[in-house]
Amino acid sequence: MRLVVAVTGASGAVYAQRLLSFLEAGDHEVHVVVSDCARQVAREELEKGGLAIPPRFSVHGQRSLEAPFLSGSNRFSAMIIIPCSMGTAGRIAHGVSEGAIGRAADVFLKERRPLLLVPRETPWNLIHARNMVTLIEAGAVVIPACPSFYGKPQSVLALVDTVVARVLDHLQIPHDLAVRWKEKKA
Repeated sequence: MRLVVAVTGASGAVYAQRLLSFLEAGDHEVHVVVSDCARQVAREELEKGGLAIPPRFSVHGQRSLEAPFLSGSNRFSAMIIIPCSMGTAGRIAHGVSEGAIGRAADVFLKERRPLLLVPRETPWNLIHARNMVTLIEAGAVVIPACPSFYGKPQSVLALVDTVVARVLDHLQIPHDLAVRWKEKKA
């Protein structure tokens, strides 16, 4: 698969890190865009002081116009915004394609390619909820960063993996990150 992983300034950098770490083991072509706010949040939240982006992944600046996924003529499989700030979601919902993340999301929507957003904000106000409805109506998939507990996760990372597992499921990428409902452990 050819994937775009965008990281915005919402709390939850660990979700992005776990997704990137999982994708590193596969043979996917991965392009990463990290907003300035996301870099700051990652420095605060992650133990290593920031996102560890695998060296083989292509990294693009938020202000770049050179990234191949910024045009609909270049075929990509899916885009994941993880975590997705409410500001980013609002701009996408209203067609404000500011910067590489917003432009790419606009391209994925207009080309009817999978766009997955993982918001981590809570609680939502009415504007947030309406923006999410607008995004869903436009074709995006919204996967709130709400971990599941039925697999009895034993660590914070195991909880995080329940969310990352849902993202991978929607991308149809096989994994064994989390226990599925009523599935027996191997």
